[in-house]
Amino acid sequence: MTKPSTYLIKGASLLGEREADILIRDGLIAEVGADVSSPEADIIDAKGLIALPGLVDLHTHLREPGLEDAETVETGSRAAALGGYTAVFAMANSNPVADTAGVVEQVYELGRKSGWTEVQPIGAVTAGLAGERLSEIGAMAESRAKVRVFSDDGMCVWDPALMRRALEYVKTFNGVVAQHAQEPRLTEGAQMNEGKVSAELGLAGWPAVAEESIIARDVLLAEHVGSRLHICHLSTKGSVEIVRWAKERGIDVTAEATPHHLLLTDELVRTYDPVYKVNPPLRTEEDVMALRQAIADGIIDIIGTDHAPHPTESKDCEWACAANGMTGLEQALSIVQKTLVDTGLISWADVARIMSAKPAEIGLATGQGRPLEAGEPANLVLVDPAATRTIDPQAQATKGKNNPYRGLEVPGAVMATFYGGHPVVKDGKLTTPVTHAGN
Repeated sequence: MTKPSTYLIKGASLLGEREADILIRDGLIAEVGADVSSPEADIIDAKGLIALPGLVDLHTHLREPGLEDAETVETGSRAAALGGYTAVFAMANSNPVADTAGVVEQVYELGRKSGWTEVQPIGAVTAGLAGERLSEIGAMAESRAKVRVFSDDGMCVWDPALMRRALEYVKTFNGVVAQHAQEPRLTEGAQMNEGKVSAELGLAGWPAVAEESIIARDVLLAEHVGSRLHICHLSTKGSVEIVRWAKERGIDVTAEATPHHLLLTDELVRTYDPVYKVNPPLRTEEDVMALRQAIADGIIDIIGTDHAPHPTESKDCEWACAANGMTGLEQALSIVQKTLVDTGLISWADVARIMSAKPAEIGLATGQGRPLEAGEPANLVLVDPAATRTIDPQAQATKGKNNPYRGLEVPGAVMATFYGGHPVVKDGKLTTPVTHAGN
């Protein structure tokens, strides 16, 4: 592995709370404090910048293998680094599906070869995402990738008996099932959120109860089995209340919200612009506000981007034919600042918890989400909270241009991302990746 250089970050605001210098040496944080000096170090002026642990995304679609026209591990990793992420978990809906040890090891090795961020593959719960029989869960858990998160995201594990068996299986190695909560019979032909706007537009609705009924069922199954359950992209006020009840009952459930569900509403569907078509769909203003408050209250544990790039032709078409999904890795932190930090709902220390420490804990990502303290791995990000920028999809590293924030002015900018002690992003631009041994 390439030997990291020594860097001295001067005057950063740790979690937005206190100013300190950070010395990075041999891939670790060597010292944190006032007036730190090191003659051999490259100096980075971080005055006015906030230092956070490297971000961790538990919900990313990198598309490779098989769907490289939409994204690759290389392009997605570049986007992640620019967004401040030092680890991403790649969802299983590639082609072939990541349902065997061979496929997850391929994704894992592609991540190591890329070197912009840690890439941890997520294994499918069922073979081919078909919902009929369990995938090779044990083999994926024992592979070089050491998979600990399993999801059929994009599809719901709708069969309760199969979901129970999956929860029992992952419990044996402290894994977690991440459920895409969508009752398929209640969402056949659905095009958007079921409500006032769908009625006015005459589009088939995706009712909130389709999400809430699966969450209610699965928290009870998780309680019965005594296993870990994670809810992907929670999107409704009712879902918040079910997860709140489950946590109060002591059930081991965690939940995520996406940046787009914290900002955008179903009113945007009136434009018929397919960039706003996503699953679960954009909901109401009431749902948006409930999600924001649930993050502040700790009911929703983390932010997951659900970064879902598509080829242009999959979005440059009429609404009914368009694919579901939005990109978001490069803007997630800015949207969180806009909706949660700048509104006073949470602090930068909370951002470190919901975008770094907690997702790393859920995904068992060793070395990620660690405190900015001496002896810890040097995975961290420097953010300029005073910066503003206008989103231009054409200027992104991701292949996917299906960005719902295009033209929007957002606060904050990632100025540097340190992955394994190496600045893969510096002055807001990509530098060079980390070279791992054996690559």
